[in-house]
Amino acid sequence: MNEPHPDLPLKPVWKTEKLIEFLSSDPSPTICFYGGEPLLEMDRIMEIMDKIDATHYTLQTNGLLLNKLPTEYLIRFSTILVSIDGDRETTDINRGKGTYDKLQANILDIRSRGFAGDLIARMAISETSDIYKDVLYLIETEELTFDHVHWQLDVQWDEGIETRWKDFTRWMARYNQGILKLVGYWNVNLKNGEIKGLVPFLGIFRHILNDRSTDLPCEAGLRSFAIRTDGKITFCPLPPEYEHFIVGNIETNTSNELENAIGVGKTCLECEVYNLCGGRCLFAEKTKLWGDSGFDLVCETVKHLIKELKSIRTDVEKLIEKGIVQKSDLEYPEYNNTTEIIP
Repeated sequence: MNEPHPDLPLKPVWKTEKLIEFLSSDPSPTICFYGGEPLLEMDRIMEIMDKIDATHYTLQTNGLLLNKLPTEYLIRFSTILVSIDGDRETTDINRGKGTYDKLQANILDIRSRGFAGDLIARMAISETSDIYKDVLYLIETEELTFDHVHWQLDVQWDEGIETRWKDFTRWMARYNQGILKLVGYWNVNLKNGEIKGLVPFLGIFRHILNDRSTDLPCEAGLRSFAIRTDGKITFCPLPPEYEHFIVGNIETNTSNELENAIGVGKTCLECEVYNLCGGRCLFAEKTKLWGDSGFDLVCETVKHLIKELKSIRTDVEKLIEKGIVQKSDLEYPEYNNTTEIIP
């Protein structure tokens, strides 16, 4: 959330022992620290990591305090997602002058201190973005050492399509063209035996390749939940101010009691790409802040992405047959690392 909710405490008021009880029914929990900026509560993060032996720890961060995270905790993270939107100019326009240089320095720092986990560039895509140029920059710039790049469209978080966008329809045409170019780039690299870590491509293509359906990729409301600072639990971190999205409470529930608490509705279930999309975003589907027409417009970007990835299936199958690419290397992610997969 961009602004603190007036009715929620700024810091968690629940005890770590309650989190232990909540997770007691999960034999292999994944814990993600999410904000706001979670590293502002670094002591609490370290306390949780001291007391809970999670299978995976994940951190979503703006990256500005990574250099302050003690090494013994840093190297225990399976995944760190850093908010960065492209090159210096693009990132600084969106996140403030000097942000890019600080992020670059902190990324070099955590790598030098032994962080060997999955480092993901997490992009927010808006009208300032050129999807092809910005993704290529982040995945190709060796100094940044990103293993993967993930992007999410900055859409449907406000009431009205005009709130963040001057002309979404025109921008969407450019975005779709950029996706077409990115798929071509990805395919060329596959032919050279290199799998570029583009999260939306990998996360969708593994299901295309295996004729396999998916449910909501982020698992929100199914197997993944967000604990608010007051201890109430929502299906994802996006809607803390929506009381009707509360599905439980850390004081009274365990994680297995909340499984499949909420799922996508009829709009998504009847969609022709549901088997590969899984619903895109549960928050957007439940609120439809842009109305039905705006919701459908965003879905057109997903349908286009899936269509373009399907178009290279035969090429990739031939590469697998020849041993140029290993099918197992296209199985990503191995666990819920909080990437939504569908942009």
